[in-house]
Amino acid sequence: MEIKKTPKSELKQRMIRFTAAMDAAYADWEVCAITGGVSMYYLTGTICDGMVLIRRGKDAVLWVRKSYERAGLESEFSDIRRMNSFRDVASAVSPLPNTLYLDMSAATLEWYGMLNKYMKFENVLPVDGVMLEVRAVKSPYEIEIMRRAGSVIDRLLREDLPEFLHSGMSEADLGAGMLLLFLKNGYHGVSRFSMRNADVLLGHVGFGCSPLYPSIFNGASGIAGLCPAVPVLGSRDVRLKAGDLVYIDIGFGVDGYNADKTLIYSFGEVQPEHVRNAHSHCLELEKLTVSMMRPGAKPSDIYNSVMQSVRPELRGCFMGAAGRTVNFLGHGVGLYVDELPVLAKGFDQPLECGMTIAVEPKISVDGHGLTGSENTYLITESGAKSLTGEPQEIIVC
Repeated sequence: MEIKKTPKSELKQRMIRFTAAMDAAYADWEVCAITGGVSMYYLTGTICDGMVLIRRGKDAVLWVRKSYERAGLESEFSDIRRMNSFRDVASAVSPLPNTLYLDMSAATLEWYGMLNKYMKFENVLPVDGVMLEVRAVKSPYEIEIMRRAGSVIDRLLREDLPEFLHSGMSEADLGAGMLLLFLKNGYHGVSRFSMRNADVLLGHVGFGCSPLYPSIFNGASGIAGLCPAVPVLGSRDVRLKAGDLVYIDIGFGVDGYNADKTLIYSFGEVQPEHVRNAHSHCLELEKLTVSMMRPGAKPSDIYNSVMQSVRPELRGCFMGAAGRTVNFLGHGVGLYVDELPVLAKGFDQPLECGMTIAVEPKISVDGHGLTGSENTYLITESGAKSLTGEPQEIIVC
C-alpha cells in the first residue's frame, strides 16, 4: 500500500513558520504542546494519540502513545518517540517553565489533567490563533493539492451530478451516490470543520426548501440529514420532484486539503424569473467580491463594500433564511473547510498571497429554497484565481 507522506522539507518549513509566529505573538514562550489532530497533521504529517512538544530553541518531538508504528510509517517528522504516559515526556524535558502554550480548542480537560499530573504548569495560554494564522497562508505544496481537489469537484458537479438526478429519489439517495462517486475520484471521506461537532461526510445536499432547515453550524444553509443524531448526507423522506431547486454545497477534500464549491440545479423545469434573478445577483456579488480580493485588502472592507451592493429588497434573505442569516460572505479553506481569513466585520488582517478563500453569496427565496454560488479562490499578486471553476447560472437537468 502506497502511503502519501508530507515531504520532510515541507514539515521543516511549517515548523519554522509556526515558531516564528510564536516568537512574534509571545516574546517569552518556552514550551508549546499541540494535541489537535488537524494541527498535529499540519506539523508532522500524521494523526495519533499523543502530542507535538515544541521547546523554544530546540528540535520539536512527536510523542506517540498509539500508534508509534503507524506514526513511523506515515510521517517524515525528524523526532518521533514512544510514550506510555506523560511521565515519559516529563522525565525527558524537565525542568519545565511555569507556562504551557496549548491548542486549547482541541485539548480536553481530561487530557490536560493527565498531562498536569506529571508536568506541573501554573498557567496555560492558547496558541490556536497563532496556528490558524500560520495555516491561513498555503505553501506551493498545499496549493497544488487544493488545485487538484478544486479541479475534480468542478468536473464532478458540472458533468456527473446531473446524471444522478431522477424523480422520486431522496436526498439520502443522492448523497450516498455522490459519496461513492467522490470516493472513486480521490475524496478523502470527510469534510472537517473547526466548529465543534460539525464534521460531515460531504456537505449540504438538499431539494426545494430543505436547505433552509436550521443549521448545526454557522452557515447559510442547513439540512435535516438522516436523523437528529446524524445530520449528514440528506433526508430519506425528502423526495425530488419536477420544479425543485437542487442545492449542492460540497467540501471536497484530497489528501487532507479541501476545496469548497456550491452549484444550483433545477430539476425538470426552468425556475421562475424572480428565482433566476436572485441567483444571477449572487453571481454578480461573487464576481464583485473576487475583484477586490488582492494582497493588502482587508476582509472587513471587502465585506462592507459588497454588503452595500446587495439589492435592498434581498438583504433580509441574503446569506440564509429570513431571520437566520449569517454575517459573513466567505471564509478560508484548507485542512478545515472553515479557516482564516473570514470575509466579515472585525477581520482586519490584510490578505496575503497564498491565502485560499471560498466566496459564497447566497439568497433564500420563499417557497423555492436557497440559491447562489460558491467557489474557492487563491490570492496571488495579480488578484484572486479560482481553484474550482467559474460561477454558474442555475443548471437545468
